[in-house]
Amino acid sequence: MDKIVSLAKRRGFVFPSSEIYGGLGSSYDYGHYGVLLKNNVKGQWWRAMLQERDDVVALDSAIIQHPRTWEASGHLAGFTDPLVDCRTCKLRFRADKLEDSQCGRKPSKHPGETDECSLTEARDFNLMFETTIGPVKEEGSNVYLRPETAQGIFLNFKNYLQFSRKKPPFGIAQIGKSFRNEITTGNFIFRTREFEQMEMEFFVPPDQTQQWFEYWLSERMNWYLRLGIREDHLRLRPHDPDELSHYSSGTSDVEYLFPIGWSELEGIANRGDFDLKQHAKFSGQKLEYVDTASGERYVPHVIEPAAGVDRTLLAFLVDAYDEDEIEGERRTVLRLHPQLAPVKVAVLPLVRKDGQPELADEVYRSVRDRVQAEYDEGGAIGRRYRRQDEIGTPWAVTIDHQSLQDRTVTLRDRDSLAQERLPVDGLGDELERRLRASSWRSPKLDG
Repeated sequence: MDKIVSLAKRRGFVFPSSEIYGGLGSSYDYGHYGVLLKNNVKGQWWRAMLQERDDVVALDSAIIQHPRTWEASGHLAGFTDPLVDCRTCKLRFRADKLEDSQCGRKPSKHPGETDECSLTEARDFNLMFETTIGPVKEEGSNVYLRPETAQGIFLNFKNYLQFSRKKPPFGIAQIGKSFRNEITTGNFIFRTREFEQMEMEFFVPPDQTQQWFEYWLSERMNWYLRLGIREDHLRLRPHDPDELSHYSSGTSDVEYLFPIGWSELEGIANRGDFDLKQHAKFSGQKLEYVDTASGERYVPHVIEPAAGVDRTLLAFLVDAYDEDEIEGERRTVLRLHPQLAPVKVAVLPLVRKDGQPELADEVYRSVRDRVQAEYDEGGAIGRRYRRQDEIGTPWAVTIDHQSLQDRTVTLRDRDSLAQERLPVDGLGDELERRLRASSWRSPKLDG
């Protein structure tokens, strides 16, 4: 994980937030390549949810919602962690996770294991960030930053029945920021207080719940595999009965084998009809589906695949990270799926003279309208290759002396290091063909 964190900062993927002021605990900013990678992760999720389906529609709901939302959902009453303070080191810990925490004075020990430790009694700590709306704080209404994106979907269920002409089974999907005042954060961007979620609520007739639950378990696992995650680093773990939320009759987590161990990327839950019934009760509105032809009416059950954008991005980084040796030189390379790579192709003149930069600029401008491209003429060609390998660029185009004579270029593959001579005029078509190809396979799968 230390290598991933170092690479992420060195190559402009992720920076500690507010670093010039000493940083802010568990808060990060995404740099240029991090933004591109993150957008590609989200783009592939939207593609799987919307572009390749006819039964899911999109939503972008508000971060601040009516306070009654959180009463109905149970977050106000039950969204808490047990908190203890240490009077000695002044740190806070989750009382139910002390075995996973480090003592503030002796990191090799857990809180409470040394004579110096002085832990308070456990008390409930609500994880929602509270603020006020209105011109004067004292007169404003107390509101909360949403701790999940799901409730905005349930609040809009009635609207979608009216305008989208959908009937169960159908889903509403959204990507957005959520906020949780976590007691224990850490492991880079895996657990932060501000994070982004990719959630979809799939509304189904009650008698079809189990079949759709099993469908989405398979569908979501396959999404990670299609984008290059190694199968032996991915698993689907059903929750034990004592882990289940009170509204869930079944939940399974997609887990990835990080350097920190197996950890959750996504949860797929059978939420039953709890959410719609709760919001109907608290709002006084009927939240049910009525079949106008048969007169049948029912409250749909809900299957929820909910993934973390930041965790998923981290899993792709970890899984792609590799080191090898080329001509006696150590190389660090991100073997990202080409669809996820922040930059698809780098255009590199061999030297900065003899008309090569001018032709390279022409090539760059011709391909950047078709794929995310980058131009680089600074430093030795080998060093420029290494820079692109470290950000995961799958292809590099080199312009050399021969290019000026016959308008052909060398196309280098990041993974195989194979080089192929291609005409400039067909380069864009070839890049798009390679990008569309579904046959990409991580070299790490072959040892």
